[in-house]
Amino acid sequence: MTIDAAPTRQMASRLAGVALGHVGREYPNGLVHVLSGPADARTPRDLHPLFFGSFDWHSSVHAHWLLARLLRLVPDLPEAPAIAQRFDEGFTAQAVDGELAYLEAPARASFERPYGWAWLLMLGAELRLRGGRWDDVLRPLSDAFAARLAVFLPKADYPVRAGAHSNTAFALALAHEYTKVAADEDLAALITAKALAWYGADIDCQAWEPSGDDFLSPALIEAELMRRVLAPLAFRGWFASFLPHAASGKPPTLFEPARVSDRGDGKIAHLDGLNLSRAWCWRGIARAVSRDDPVRAVAAAAAERHLAASLPHVAGDYMGEHWLASFALLALLA
Repeated sequence: MTIDAAPTRQMASRLAGVALGHVGREYPNGLVHVLSGPADARTPRDLHPLFFGSFDWHSSVHAHWLLARLLRLVPDLPEAPAIAQRFDEGFTAQAVDGELAYLEAPARASFERPYGWAWLLMLGAELRLRGGRWDDVLRPLSDAFAARLAVFLPKADYPVRAGAHSNTAFALALAHEYTKVAADEDLAALITAKALAWYGADIDCQAWEPSGDDFLSPALIEAELMRRVLAPLAFRGWFASFLPHAASGKPPTLFEPARVSDRGDGKIAHLDGLNLSRAWCWRGIARAVSRDDPVRAVAAAAAERHLAASLPHVAGDYMGEHWLASFALLALLA
């Protein structure tokens, strides 16, 4: 598979099948839920009438994104009727009203911030590109999360550089994609300003990673965000300062896939996601640097190594199976 490879029809079908296998599966379920009283002790489906499956709320959201993206890109997939049925049955005004009601309850202002917010915006963007009833139904929810992000960013003085859900660069990268589709210039400007404030002066990244449950590279996802918000020449200058020894494969930890010792352990299984998200980032970087920059070949080769290490493990154990396909698709579409 080369840097220009996109998902084959066979791979698209495989990923769609994986997502369909869990997007409506309610249990097991890892609820992140604030109870304000006994009445809040309810089942996932009661709390989240649309996004109750896939082990947790955000995984359900990005599983729906994967299905919607594949349906748009490969509309004659064998799984297309099942995907359409899933959206037809799940995407109702009543279900979205239930999700909105959950958000508006006390003590839920930070629910799924920022990871779930970003994935919901990605799903919203995908459905806007498609148009039609599913988009109309979901739009109040995507509007609500865009509004929350617009309120949050001005008061977020510091980035979160962790390698998991709280990472702010990942959230802004996805949200920035939403702003282009939704033509939300105000939110795009907020994202760009915050990216520059948080990361614009970063130089000579040491990349002390991975941590034991990373599924994002704090270094590379920062570069992916800056690639999106900066003009091409500006990004090349920024990247040359941020990872000045990348052409020599340094820091070496960024160039070699993480080892996954136990795919049945939900936290250790995150490392498959790290390999896939690094492949996504390295592919973006390879395309963004100039054609004669030696970083281009080094980045492309690193992407291939990371993709090869974890793409075969998208399915197998539910601890990875309920979410890894989305990260595989990000990498394959990069």
